[in-house]
Order: sequence, then structure tokens, then C-alpha cells
Amino acid sequence: MRTKVSATELARKLGDILGKVRYRRDVFVVERNGEAVAKLSPLPSHSDPTLREAFSAWVGTGPSDDRFADDLDRVNRADRPPTNSWA
Repeated sequence: MRTKVSATELARKLGDILGKVRYRRDVFVVERNGEAVAKLSPLPSHSDPTLREAFSAWVGTGPSDDRFADDLDRVNRADRPPTNSWA
């Protein structure tokens, strides 16, 4: 998402805006007196895998564990909502 922000607002909310750039990958256009003067955007990350890398990692994990579905079934059966929602 691209958002306009004044230089004053950027100075006041720098931590919040940097968090949005880092974690939500938002882009901010910084304006001074209504004129765009800078763009604040995330750097390309080398840690984000490509689709090919993710697929290769998934395929390379080996055979699936047939007991995993049974384990999930057992966990779901044991998970009961409380009778009193205030408890």
C-alpha cells in the first residue's frame, strides 16, 4: 500500500511508520508543503524465498508421516470449548 505522509507526521510517528514498512511492506511518500520529496519503501530482502525455493524445500523434506493426521485428529478431539465462557 502506498500512503502519503507529511514530514512532520513522519517525524512524530517514525517508529510506527518504520514498523509498517518493515513488517507490512508498506510504501510511504513523504511530502513537505504538499510536494513529494522522498519515498520510504522496504529494501528487497534476500531472506524471502522464491516460489521455486519454497517448492524445492517442500519436495526435499522426504516422505510424509502417516501418523501426523492421526495426531491432529487426537488433538482436535481433545480440544473442548469451555462450558462457561467466563471461566
